[in-house]
Parts: sequence; structure tokens; C-alpha cells
Amino acid sequence: MSSTPTRRRPGRRARAAQPDVPAGPLGRLGVWVTGHVRLVTGIWLLAVIGLGAFAPMVEKNLSGAGWQANGSESVEARELAQEHFGGNASSSIQVVVRSEDGPVTEGDGAEVIAAVTDVLEREPRIADVVDPMPGATLSQDGTTAIVMGGAGADTNEMVRVATDLKEELGALSTDTVTVNPTGSSLLWSDFNEANLDAMLTSEFMSWPVTLAILVLAFGALVAAGLPLLLTLAGLVASAGSLVLINELVPVSIWAMNFAMMFALALGIDYALFMVVRYRAARAARREEGVEPRLARQRAIAETMDTAGKAVLLSGLTVLISLSAVMLVPSPSFRSMAGGIMLSVVFILGATLTLLPLVLFTLDDRINRFALPWSRSGEHRSVRFEKWGERLWKRPLVWGSGALVILVALAAPVVGLTTAMPSIKVLPEDASARVGYDQVKESFGDGAPGTLQIVVNDDEAAAVASVLASDPGLAAAMPPALATDDSALVMFQAVPTVDPSDPELASTVDRLRDDLPSSALVGGAPVENLDLKAQLDESTPLVIGVVLVLGFLLLLFALQAPLISLLGTLASLLSTGAAFGVARLIFQEGHGSSLLGFESQGFLDAWAPVFFFAMIFAIAMDYTVFLLASAKEHYERSGDPKDAMVGSLAHSGRVIFAAGAVMVAVFFTFALSGPIPPKEMGVVLGIAVLLDAFLVRLVLLPVMLRLTGKAAWYAPAWLTRVLPNITFAHD
Repeated sequence: MSSTPTRRRPGRRARAAQPDVPAGPLGRLGVWVTGHVRLVTGIWLLAVIGLGAFAPMVEKNLSGAGWQANGSESVEARELAQEHFGGNASSSIQVVVRSEDGPVTEGDGAEVIAAVTDVLEREPRIADVVDPMPGATLSQDGTTAIVMGGAGADTNEMVRVATDLKEELGALSTDTVTVNPTGSSLLWSDFNEANLDAMLTSEFMSWPVTLAILVLAFGALVAAGLPLLLTLAGLVASAGSLVLINELVPVSIWAMNFAMMFALALGIDYALFMVVRYRAARAARREEGVEPRLARQRAIAETMDTAGKAVLLSGLTVLISLSAVMLVPSPSFRSMAGGIMLSVVFILGATLTLLPLVLFTLDDRINRFALPWSRSGEHRSVRFEKWGERLWKRPLVWGSGALVILVALAAPVVGLTTAMPSIKVLPEDASARVGYDQVKESFGDGAPGTLQIVVNDDEAAAVASVLASDPGLAAAMPPALATDDSALVMFQAVPTVDPSDPELASTVDRLRDDLPSSALVGGAPVENLDLKAQLDESTPLVIGVVLVLGFLLLLFALQAPLISLLGTLASLLSTGAAFGVARLIFQEGHGSSLLGFESQGFLDAWAPVFFFAMIFAIAMDYTVFLLASAKEHYERSGDPKDAMVGSLAHSGRVIFAAGAVMVAVFFTFALSGPIPPKEMGVVLGIAVLLDAFLVRLVLLPVMLRLTGKAAWYAPAWLTRVLPNITFAHD
């Protein structure tokens, strides 16, 4: 009986070779990917092309508002004003018409007012259109009038209305009459536009800088380009996903802005860590004389079991940190955090599936166009090994120096004050800012921040009495009756101070104490005050949750309570120092002329809670990279010195390069656009600079040195509870 040899398909060779590749779960995933090239490639092409088709709609579709404290009194007042008073709410469109040649209600001015009214009436999303009224929206000298277009849609849609109409309204200006739409919806429209331009400009500036740093780090052009391609795939997919999600729940345009920045920074970090490890593993397999295909699979398995595991844990840390922001009951914050988290998920997916496939396929070709000094196969850095030896010999000197610098920079944080952004966040020529200044000039400092009080009609007299006697109010208009059958009236009161003046908060608190129980105090500036109060209340909770969850994840990964706690607490030093510097720059105005902005006298209120979560996520990113490498060495040798010096030798160069890329990315945001992107760029850039180069490359290794074996001690009960996670690849 004879047998005929069967012909095997090419794919079977890969699957047959897999048992010869020792690997953990992630290693097996990497090897599986190499055996299913077409399937994995097809899935990613479908994701990028399918979701990418929606990506160009991001700017148009995503919402521009949502900066509110859900459930607050001011939001309730706005909703009642919109429903029962013809849309005369904080989100209405206010068109300022000013004449430079006599009364605005005569001649060209009258014609322009009529044209403005016609434009507003033709817009279906505008409710009632109110003409200028003497004593209220017509200035005493008769040169300035406000035409009000009521909000006939939610706040997000009203920002779109502002975007759609502001150019047409502005074009109605003549040689003697100017038209400038303003109000809360216009402010957010102009701000989002300026912010988006700044983000795109910064991204454009950061890519060549990033590529240059990556070329120096990798020593080869092809290898340097991989992180950028990986990031681009994740960004396109996440942008398209946000557009689809926006069909279900409103997503802030800021979600995409932050996602772009964060995805670029993290994508490069993760790819850098993976590519460096693969090149070293591949070089080691080559020296062993292993068959090329099997050698590539083993290199992929080793990369995934070591660097891939660190990347996965880092990504989970980022997701956990940002998830705490969801505790803030504000749509804008939740959608921003969600947008970043979505981009991180795509970046993680690309890093753990697409990147291994690309590395396996390109193999030695990733070293194409190498620089003369490039040593692609070296994973251990001699320079960082020497640095580790230096820290080991004199830990107190280096550790104390780093600690003094961080504490000194963090000291100014004690006097930090926050508030919601003022009109100064807009360019001076923005329509909303020009109209705002004209309203102040013609109607008084507090006129742009008119308060709205909605109350039951049987308590109108009591409200009128309180408003007339309050020292914080310059004027109060007679009550307006509801346009429907509801038993409500609405008062409008003009404060004596600018909407960004801290004194306004005292006036609002006093009114809420003195007014009848049914009265609801609202208006755009009050919505900002309520959001700030909510942020102040939520910040300690978010910070506490982030710290606890970060510690628990490190404990889960490292199974070493002491170093997990120290690694978590060390992140507070760079965070505090970053906010200390931010106070000097943005609150005190030091360096404002250099960075090209006008100081508001405070830091924007969302900075502490939102930037803390972002900084902590990035800081833990480096912590995981360093401590995962240290644990890998400790598992093999049981020697604390080998763990400390070895971790710096193997991950120090990657952390240094990744930190340099992140600093470059973040600082580009400090060079363009309005104040909030500058705040983000400076705070995050300084935080990364200090965290990567002082905390992770000095202070944390010194902690490993001083704690010795105790750093890795785990009580028996803990090891029984936690799963056995190792970072060494067999």
C-alpha cells in the first residue's frame, strides 16, 4: 500500500510552526496575527476605509456646546426660558448693530436692522425674533441696537446656527453700520473655530518635529515612519467612530481635538517601545541561527510578551485614568474623555495587532535608510546603563536634587485660582468678541452677562423688590410674560461687573439666598459659575479615584505593593510642578508676551480635573514601561541592582525618546491659537518633561535603589489573590 504525499498550502506552515514558539497569551496573539495576514489586513482596511469615510464630517457634525453642569439651576432656567419665552435663553443669537453716522434706527441703520431680522426669521432653528427696544436693547445714545434671535433648538444646534449665520450676518455691514453677532452660542462657535485651527496648525507643526526625533531614536527612516502610520490609522478610525456616535449622543468637537493630540503622543510611545524590542529580539534570533520565518515569529512572540504586555497595561491605565472624568456631570467633559478613550482603544488595537503584522512582514526592511551610527539590534543602552550605575552609587544626591526641583516648581500651586474662560480666549477680531465689547461700551460692563430669573407669576413682586435693592445689579427690566399659558414670568437683570469678574459669583449667591424659593437664576455667566462649582466639587473625587485605580492596576500588574504605591504617588510631583508653572504663566502672566496671549488672571476651571487625568495617564505610561522592565529583570535574577540598572539600560532610551516626542507634540500647542490650547500645551508639556526626565529616569530608579528587595515584596495572601503575571519571556 503506497501513500501519496499531500501538498500543503502556504498558510499551514505558519500554523504548524506555532508550537515551536514559546509564548504567553499576547505572544500567541502576535504569532496568530502572523499566520492570518490577509484576515487581519482586511479587517484593518475595512475599519480605516469604512470609518474613515465619516472622518471628514468631524468638524461639521460634532457639537460645539455642552459646557454646562447637568441638573444645575442655571440649566433648568435656560430650558424654561427656551420653552416658555420664545427662546429668549442664554443660547439665543444676539446681533449687535452699530451706526457710526447717527441713530441706528434711521437711514442705513434701519435698513441693516431689517435685513438682520429677515436673516434670523428665515432660519427655522430660530424661535422668536425681537427687535431693539428702547431702555433694554437700544442704547441711550441711539447708536447701538441688539436684535435677538431666540433659541429654537438645543445648545449644540444653536452653536451650529451661529456658525451658519455669522458670515451672512457680518456681510450686512456697510461703510457706516457694523454688524457683529455675539452671545454664548457665537462665543462657542468662534472659540471652537479658533481652537480647531490652532489644533490643526499644531498637528502640522508637530509631525515633522516628531519624525525628526523618531529618526534619531530609531536610526532608520522606515522604522521611524511606522509609529506615524500606526497613529494615523488609529486617528482616522476614531474620527469616523466619533461621527457615528454623535448620531446617538452629542459629542463635543473638543473630543476630536484632544483625541488627535493624545493618539499621536501615545501611538508613538507604544510603537517606539514595540519596535525597539522587536529589533533586538530579531537580532538575537539571527545570532542563534534559527530558520528565518520561525525566527521572526519568535521575535514577535517575545516582543508581545514583554513590550506588548507593558503597552496593554499602560493603555488600561490611561483608560482607567480618563474614565474617572466621567464622574463630572457635564456633557462636554464626558464626551472629551470618551473621545480620548476611544482613540486609545484604536491605538491599542493597532499596536497589538496591526503593528506585529507590519513588523513581521517588513522584518529587516524596517532598518532601511539607516543612519551611519545606527545599531538596530541593540536593546541595551550603554549610556543609560552607566546612568543607572551612577544613580545606584549616589541615590540620595540625585534623588534629593530631583525632589528639590519638583517641590520648588510645585510651590506656586498653593495660590492657584480658576474660573471659566473669559472673552479673552477669543481673537480680538472675532465677531463674538467685537460684539461683546460693543455691548459693554453701550450698555454697561455687566450687559454681556445679563442674568435671567424665571419665577412663578405670583411671586413676581417679591422678585422685583429683591432685584431693585441688590447692590450688585445696575438695572433690572420689567418682567416678561410667558408666550404660552404657563404661570411663569422672566426678569432680566444687568450686573454691575463684567461676567468674568469674581464679584459676580457673590451677587448670584446673594440673589439665590434672597429670592423666593420658586425663582431660578440663570444666564450664560451663571451657567459658567455653576459649572465651575461642579468642577470644584468633582475635582477631589476624580483625583482620588484616579490615584486609587492607578495604584490597583499597578498592584495587579507588578504584585508589589510598595513600588506600586511609590510609583503612583510620584506622579503627583510632576503634576503639582506643572500646575505650579501654569500659575506663574497663565495667572500671573509671566511669559505671556512670548507665548502671544493676554492673561485672564486665572487658570481655566477645567484644567485641574481634566489635565490631571491626562497627566496621570501619561505619567503612569512611563511608570509601567520602567517598572515592567525592572520586574522582568528581577524575575530573572532576583537582584535589586540588576532590576534597577537593567530597567534603565533597556527602557531608559525609549522613555527618553518617547518623552522628547511628547514634549515636542504638546509644546507645539503652546505656540498657536487661543488660551485653552496654550494651557494644555504648557501644562502637559511641562508635566511630561518633568515626569519623563526627573521622575521616571531619576526619582523612581532611586526609589528602587533605596527600597531594594522590599520594593518587590508581596505578602503570601496577596499572591494567592492576584493572578500570576510575569514580564519575562521564556
